[in-house]
Amino acid sequence: MEFSEVLTILLPIAAMFLWNRTEANADRRDMNQKIDAHMKENKDLITAIQMEIKDFHGRLCAIEERNKK
Repeated sequence: MEFSEVLTILLPIAAMFLWNRTEANADRRDMNQKIDAHMKENKDLITAIQMEIKDFHGRLCAIEERNKK
């Protein structure tokens, strides 16, 4: 095999490798952003649920106090 034939084979392979690596990094960054957004949304939902539980517990305690009298 001549040098030019080796280059003809290796250069496109190297180019595809670099392109694939660039695309993989872009996909990874995109997925990390989506995961972060979902985590923030879940944290906000958990906070809202906790506040509802505290409110419900307070109202339940008030009803129990009224019924004791």
